[in-house]
Amino acid sequence: MPEPAPIAFVLKGYPRLSETFITQEILALEERGLRLHLISLRHPTEASVHPVHARVRAPVTYLPEYLHHEPMRVLRAWWRVRRRPRYRAVLRLWLRDLVRDPTRNRVRRFGQALVLARELPREIAHIHAHFLHTPSSVARYAAHLSGRQWTGSAHAKDIWTTPRWEKSEKLRDAEWVVTCTAVNRDELDALAPGKVELVRHGLDLAEFPPPPPRAPSPPGPPGEAAPVLTVVSVGRAVEKKGYPDLIAALGRLPAVPGWRFVHVGGGPLIAELRELAEKAGIADRTEWAGALARPELLARLRAADVFALASRVASDGDRDGLPNVLLEAQSQGLPCVATRVSAIPELIEDGVTGLLAPPGDPDALAARLARLLRDSELRRRLGTAGERRVRTAFSSVAGADRLAAKFHELLGSETGVAPLAQGGDCARATAVPTGSADPLATDRAA
Repeated sequence: MPEPAPIAFVLKGYPRLSETFITQEILALEERGLRLHLISLRHPTEASVHPVHARVRAPVTYLPEYLHHEPMRVLRAWWRVRRRPRYRAVLRLWLRDLVRDPTRNRVRRFGQALVLARELPREIAHIHAHFLHTPSSVARYAAHLSGRQWTGSAHAKDIWTTPRWEKSEKLRDAEWVVTCTAVNRDELDALAPGKVELVRHGLDLAEFPPPPPRAPSPPGPPGEAAPVLTVVSVGRAVEKKGYPDLIAALGRLPAVPGWRFVHVGGGPLIAELRELAEKAGIADRTEWAGALARPELLARLRAADVFALASRVASDGDRDGLPNVLLEAQSQGLPCVATRVSAIPELIEDGVTGLLAPPGDPDALAARLARLLRDSELRRRLGTAGERRVRTAFSSVAGADRLAAKFHELLGSETGVAPLAQGGDCARATAVPTGSADPLATDRAA
């Protein structure tokens, strides 16, 4: 039986610590017989990667992150692609988009699409984009320029911050789109009925095996009857994660039982959050651990007593879908406190598999945290139920099986692609980084 033709996967950046779920999906598709070629719009910016990145076999091509960084590459691509029969139609499509979105970002995506259309290897049969905003723009333009079909995966920010006109047109143009939550599916299906399917990416449970039995908590400071408990939160310091609400809630907690707070993750608001912790009087109880690779993250989850996430809808409409960190925390038997935002209630049933609070309500969040910190039996019960829910209903296997089947079906139905005029060699394909980021790539990154 012949091997399936490769699929180009267009990604915002690769590798990225905050998007390991995409890498897990890539690996799962490779294990199911698909051949992939990764196309990254950005160069790596982080010094470390997860072990799973080293297991991916797909080559990676980095497009010009900013067009003025590689002007001759862009110019050569335009010179070749402009002769193709579809060029004028795609140019008109892009100009129509540019009128409605007159930004440098829109210009950059067309330039990246020109490079992709020119350099994509001839054997690539199909283009798939992760995220419905900029990666799908590049995939859509490049697919039309090269006579290929394209599909997409939609997640969170890309759904809630992309203009309605753009989502509608992309959904109608794509062969199909998958998304990972029922909330997302319902939102997109209203724009393009029948084009969107719910396919949960879930959690690779092999990477998050059951935790060992928890050791007794260390004794607290003299005079405190209860042990010092650890509240951990994992997430980027951005508006939609609601960390000001979580810090305010922690500042309202009583000193007894003793507790400490650990934040894992980077992000642009870290300095602001440190100041808020000082003002809330919890700086001496707080550790800012920064971004961690998976082994270190797993160790932190296993050492904690409570997991907290205060997601909210950001001012620009951005919001979480179903944060993978909640799945990861529950896989380790951690009782979770979260907010009723987007698809989080699809995972956490209040009082059964965790506790939920209204978003933007530090008092309610503090009450639920205090309840968990005081009640060890409640922590045990919710942690056990949450772990059972993840392991029975949120394994990545079913989602990967379904997505692989969709790709196999699609590749079997495609009749091939239009011949490419001189080019299509993806000369800049590189091996997947398995250690620290390439210094030259980091220098070029914004």
